[in-house]
Amino acid sequence: MPDVKIAARDDGSFSAYLAKPRSGKGPGVLVIQEIFGVNAVMREITDDMAKQGYVAVCPDLFWRQQPGIQITDKTEAEWQLAFKLFNGFDVDKGIEDLKATLDHLRKTEGCTGKAATMGFCLGGKLAYLMATRSSADCNVSFYGVGIEGLLGEATKITKPLLMHIAAQDKFVPPEAQQKIKDGLAGNKHVMMHTYPGVDHAFARVGGEHWNAPAANLANQRTAEFFRKNLG
Repeated sequence: MPDVKIAARDDGSFSAYLAKPRSGKGPGVLVIQEIFGVNAVMREITDDMAKQGYVAVCPDLFWRQQPGIQITDKTEAEWQLAFKLFNGFDVDKGIEDLKATLDHLRKTEGCTGKAATMGFCLGGKLAYLMATRSSADCNVSFYGVGIEGLLGEATKITKPLLMHIAAQDKFVPPEAQQKIKDGLAGNKHVMMHTYPGVDHAFARVGGEHWNAPAANLANQRTAEFFRKNLG
């Protein structure tokens, strides 16, 4: 599938990987990257969403630092670069880029106009913020990092949000997980699932902590969530 160009809301433009369903029509899903860029894993997830009947797009959120990042989780040098990009990432500008992508997606030929976000790791945090700051019809967060520090925005969640939490997440310790659960417990729009015995990135196929049973369950729940809220 081709990359497309999306105009930023402030200045410049960035690329995004676009995948369409065989029918050419469907609701939209905005896939939000991990800290490794729009790499093979993210593109495969985007392709999979297209196979499920969605017009799917995954934007390059590191373009303001270094466009075109496509690295893996296999070497120490790549991890160091990933964390450097993560630490240099401007969350607020990233959300504006995601809003621009959401607008672009809804206007993409074949998209019904309904659109969701689905993010992993850094993307999981951004999916939560898209639930608080954007007009996305629904949002899915896989093991989002740093959400415990953003609970002041929880009252702004007015559309369905599905959260997948790894019980043994080395980047989201138990006290942070509990804070998230307590902070969102009263919001009728939020559904949370905790997966016992698994670490961060349990749904990253081929990753160190990939766990097939947990990943399959999370993916099934996500598919049902999208069918319910994007149909």
